Amino acid sequence: MNKILIALIAFLTAGVAFGNEGSTLIQMNEYTKAPLYFLAVALAAFGGTRSQSAAVSVALEGIGRNPSAADKFLVPMILGLALMESLVIFTLITIFLV
Repeated sequence: MNKILIALIAFLTAGVAFGNEGSTLIQMNEYTKAPLYFLAVALAAFGGTRSQSAAVSVALEGIGRNPSAADKFLVPMILGLALMESLVIFTLITIFLV
């Protein structure tokens, strides 16, 4: 299933990736760009929240196993969360710039 989905995405976006105009099944105009932009932000937000929840879960599990090491977990966890959130914000900014 994953291979079919990846092949379909590659087929639909290959023309855009290589700069050929009109070579994909989806013709890009102002009516098709907006839903795809919102889809990109939704996927970025989903990926960001999923990775953040996994990072916090692992960090809290580590703190639960060794409470004296909480100081060592806190700073890298906050830094990682900030970097994950920045990717979602970069996607949102990119959508408004395009």
